[in-house]
Amino acid sequence: MKRQNISSGAPWESRVGYSRAVRIGQTIEVSGTVASDAEGKLIGTGDAYAQAMYIFQKIGTALSQAGAGLEDVIRTRVYLTRLEDWDAVGAAHAEVFGDIRPASTMLVISALVNPDMLVEIEASAVLP
Repeated sequence: MKRQNISSGAPWESRVGYSRAVRIGQTIEVSGTVASDAEGKLIGTGDAYAQAMYIFQKIGTALSQAGAGLEDVIRTRVYLTRLEDWDAVGAAHAEVFGDIRPASTMLVISALVNPDMLVEIEASAVLP
């Protein structure tokens, strides 16, 4: 099967050696995504809900570049740095996926690469 690597253009993709998303056949995996823009500026500092919503936009863009959409997501993985943000991030997840209802995991971890990053999200999608 043909492999399609999708890049967001972020400089750390080539530095670290990863793609924003990879499509092989009908399967698309979206890398862990944080709320930083193309210049590396964090969006939603101090606001886990705002960060999550920005992340879902980025994931949607990557899926679109791979020929899919958020409706094709079958699994999400949510990493939080603060337990108290679970409800706000859960609310953002419900706004995006309330009708789609993918399998999902939410974990609290000790840190992300930037201490102001409160949430990182991965997604897996399968095209019909």
